Amino acid sequence: MADDNYNDNSNNTNLKRRDALKLLATAAVSIPVLSMAGHAAAVTAKTKGAELIYRPTDPDMLKPVVPWSMILTQAELDDLAVLADIIIPADAQSPSAASLGAQHFINEWVSAPYPQQKADLVLVRGGLVWLNGEAKKRFGKAFAKLSTAEQRQICDDIRYEPKAAANLKHGARFFAKVRDLTATAFYTTEPGMADIGYIGNKPMANFDGPSDEVLRKLKLKS
Repeated sequence: MADDNYNDNSNNTNLKRRDALKLLATAAVSIPVLSMAGHAAAVTAKTKGAELIYRPTDPDMLKPVVPWSMILTQAELDDLAVLADIIIPADAQSPSAASLGAQHFINEWVSAPYPQQKADLVLVRGGLVWLNGEAKKRFGKAFAKLSTAEQRQICDDIRYEPKAAANLKHGARFFAKVRDLTATAFYTTEPGMADIGYIGNKPMANFDGPSDEVLRKLKLKS
């Protein structure tokens, strides 16, 4: 599935999934995010009358700490690892998403005690239950025990919500969330950033500005 082309008849474009994810990652990755704890500031608050006083502190980027417990079970992580490797499999240039720990990033994300993450936990957990139910309905086995072709058949049916059948809409919303979190996890690791040619966050003796090739592409130079 990951190497199949997306075919959107509305604009007659063909785009490989990995290339599409790279485009999203290129726009999103400006600071590497190895875990939520790595970029979340620790904030303490105390009440003074009706006023809250916030005292943010700088996170320890060398020793990031996740201040909450992980919620997902091993069985759920195993299913997410299968999905992550369908979404971003290994290729000649980089390893697969699961081998880089995408499933653990998703666990850390949905375990966080914030409104968005709590909603995502319901979507991800409910989606995994649905996924296994759909696998058993179609093939008589849990999702992780299906052949790769059978797993991809289900994923192909939920990979794009606007075109998913009415009875598969929930599965498509779940798949979209897992795809987004998998891409975030993968493209904020060193191998993932290398995969899109990201060269930021490195010391430079000097900066000569963008290359002529980039300037021409932006139509800033003929």
